[in-house]
Amino acid sequence: MTATEPEDFEDLLLMLKETRGFDFTGYKRSTLQRRIHRRMALLSVATFSEYRDYLELQPDEYNLLFDSMLINVTSFFRDPLAWQALREKVIPELVSGKSAKAPIRIWSAGCATGEEAYTLAIVLAEALGPEQFRERVKIYATDLDEEALQIARAGAYDLSALADVPERLRDIYFEPAGTKRAFRRDLRRQVIFGRNDLTRDAPISRVDLLTARNTLMYFNAETQANVIRRFHFALRYPGYLLLGKAEMLLNHSDRFVPVDLRKRLFRKASRAELQPSGTLPWAEMSSRETASSRIDNATLASGPVVQLAVDLSDKLRVANAAAEALFNLRPRDLGRPFQDLEVSYRPVELRSRIEQVRKELRPVELHDVEWQRPGDPDRTYYDVAIVPLFAVPGDLLGVGISFVDVTRYRRVRDELAHANTELERAYEELQSLNEELETTNEELQSTNEELETTNEELQSTNEELETMNEELQSTNDELQAINEELRGRTEELDQTNGFLGSVLRSLGSAVIVLNEDLKVRIWSPGAEDLWGLRPEEAESRELLALDIGLPVNEIAPLLRQVLSGQSADGGARPAALQLTAVNRRGKTVNLQTAASPMRTEEGGISGIILVIDQRPA
Repeated sequence: MTATEPEDFEDLLLMLKETRGFDFTGYKRSTLQRRIHRRMALLSVATFSEYRDYLELQPDEYNLLFDSMLINVTSFFRDPLAWQALREKVIPELVSGKSAKAPIRIWSAGCATGEEAYTLAIVLAEALGPEQFRERVKIYATDLDEEALQIARAGAYDLSALADVPERLRDIYFEPAGTKRAFRRDLRRQVIFGRNDLTRDAPISRVDLLTARNTLMYFNAETQANVIRRFHFALRYPGYLLLGKAEMLLNHSDRFVPVDLRKRLFRKASRAELQPSGTLPWAEMSSRETASSRIDNATLASGPVVQLAVDLSDKLRVANAAAEALFNLRPRDLGRPFQDLEVSYRPVELRSRIEQVRKELRPVELHDVEWQRPGDPDRTYYDVAIVPLFAVPGDLLGVGISFVDVTRYRRVRDELAHANTELERAYEELQSLNEELETTNEELQSTNEELETTNEELQSTNEELETMNEELQSTNDELQAINEELRGRTEELDQTNGFLGSVLRSLGSAVIVLNEDLKVRIWSPGAEDLWGLRPEEAESRELLALDIGLPVNEIAPLLRQVLSGQSADGGARPAALQLTAVNRRGKTVNLQTAASPMRTEEGGISGIILVIDQRPA
């Protein structure tokens, strides 16, 4: 990739967003580039800028490009074990947790051509019965690809597409429609299809079950985090989330609790589940101070990382091990006035914010606080949360301060140049600020859960590597086939060249083939024997410029006459000329020269075939 190609690629994505409304800026760059390169290769287009120009001239190419980029791989009851877990674990709890007439709302995100949405309808209709299904259930199925949504709305599929549907269910839920089978019309009205961009559009709210299988895998890490936050906002509690086999929620354990990790089935976490299950390495605190102990308990509940707590008299009461290491605190600092400590004003001024939290009883968040510690050449960035600590509602104990190191995420964001827009920040503030503030800094998983999650991530990575290996093997097979074809053509060409050389050697005459510029293309062995000039010395040089004893002034008019097609018989017979020349030994020889035009398939003249025979003296 050249130095300008990344910029050209981003310009191409921007054009797709502005002209067609498809925002791919949050998708993985490697995946997008691989799929766009496939289209470019088919069109013999070398660069992204050329492909952008081609799109402007050929609007029909947009549809082919989107079909390549938005791969709609789906089927009925895909991954049967996941559907079994849904039937056995989720649906019974979901139904039993609601009153008899309470509505059930489902969202199928990235539904493609609708197979998964109709599978959800079948599972719920089996659990509730058709009548209850019609009265209570709404399934919202969304996707970015409008053509795929048109297929989904029709709800008619070939028998081959229904192969994974059990025969009993196929007979109950699909009606004959010509050569296809269509989903039952009386149940079809409960499935609503619509276009939705998960990275920009508002999510479907108050849903009980959300399926987004193999959808997140196409987004980069930052966009995945935004989409997961929207999913968390969309779900009621308890709401369930079903992902694809290649997806995990390793960095979002503060929002979802695994129900079945192997099936990628999760549940929205409750506040009670967000409490830390173990004891953290807090600094020692005086057992005599009851208020201090209460602050300790409240700080534990607010979520560790780097944490401090200040009581109502502005004294430092809690500092966990991470805080001690980061700010160089010592046990003797506990109980000291907070304003006397360096951490109160570096890396950010905290005293005024603590006072603001006390007055307003609302959290204050500071993002991307920059800090360059003495002796450290690198800058670090932190998200700082200052929150009120309550024993019970209304009983303020003090203020907790949390520092979350976001340096890695800041660097990634700067490198990719994908900062959130003001509109996205405003949307997040309006739609999910409360949820984010409640759950930002809380630990969900114990050590065993973290180990199990890590193992699942490694397994997923291994499966992805196996898939990539299969793709590379397939590509290698294609290259081998192309190589075999080229080898065969090379052998044919060698045979042709050998045959042509044999013919030229057998003629005995001096045969010279010229192009339109009278430059030598073929110099036969007879010509080499007559004038002593090897083929590599003669070929690509102008015949009339060769100093070989050939009378140039006599032969030049003949050659130009043949090239112009002005021979007396229209070129039906070779133009002949008798010459006296000097051979390679310096002897005078009499030559019989015949010049014939070399014609193309269209009848034009592309060169001259010159045959020279030596006549007896």
